Amino acid sequence: MSERKVLNKYYPPDFDPAKIPRLRLGKSRQIKVRLVAPFAMRCATCGQWIGKGTKFNARKELVPSESFHSIPIYRFYIRCQRCAAEITFKTDPENNNYVAEHGAQRNFEPWREQHELNEEEKKEEEESSEMQKLESRTEQSRREMEVMDALDEVRVLNARGERMGEDAVRVVREKKEREKRSREEEEEEEEDEEEARRVFGSGRIKRVCEDEVVAVRVEPRVAVKSSAVERALRGVKAIKKKEPVVSEP
Repeated sequence: MSERKVLNKYYPPDFDPAKIPRLRLGKSRQIKVRLVAPFAMRCATCGQWIGKGTKFNARKELVPSESFHSIPIYRFYIRCQRCAAEITFKTDPENNNYVAEHGAQRNFEPWREQHELNEEEKKEEEESSEMQKLESRTEQSRREMEVMDALDEVRVLNARGERMGEDAVRVVREKKEREKRSREEEEEEEEDEEEARRVFGSGRIKRVCEDEVVAVRVEPRVAVKSSAVERALRGVKAIKKKEPVVSEP
């Protein structure tokens, strides 16, 4: 019994594929497709209601004279289920929707009308608000400047990496890390000084080396225990006399 599906076909010895004429298809040809109705409509000939999602055997063609920002627009041909009248509709890439063109009328959709009204109100508000437009332009220019600065920095780093070797790149990286650590230490010292000023008042605190004398002028603003104040004063006097500080238990 022979196979039902033949995988190998017979080619005669004098077969020449170059002699087979090529099928030339035009640009405006129609293609048969299977689709569903993208919206609810009513036939203009017999008044038949066609619901959204109804399946049809349709013909699709490209509209050569229409496009939206290089996006092609297609036209579809279907026939009414009752009177077989031809109905056409097109794609609408601008609104991300479809448009009834001929042979039918689209049903009223209140949610779509409300959406269009909201879009129009939003556009009117944006046009009327000059300050908002100025802020949006400023924000856009700031973002562009940030992007350009980041790109310039990347280009400089890439060019520097090409000119320098691995050792030079490591030295530059270590230098940046040291600078970062020094900045962090300076910020910590400033925070400590600010905390000391907040606790001991508006006094002037000067940092000097161990061999130099530390001058501290304290004007207390907050209530501090008498024992803590006495210990602080004895510490200052001992530093002035270069004597060891003895703290009470």
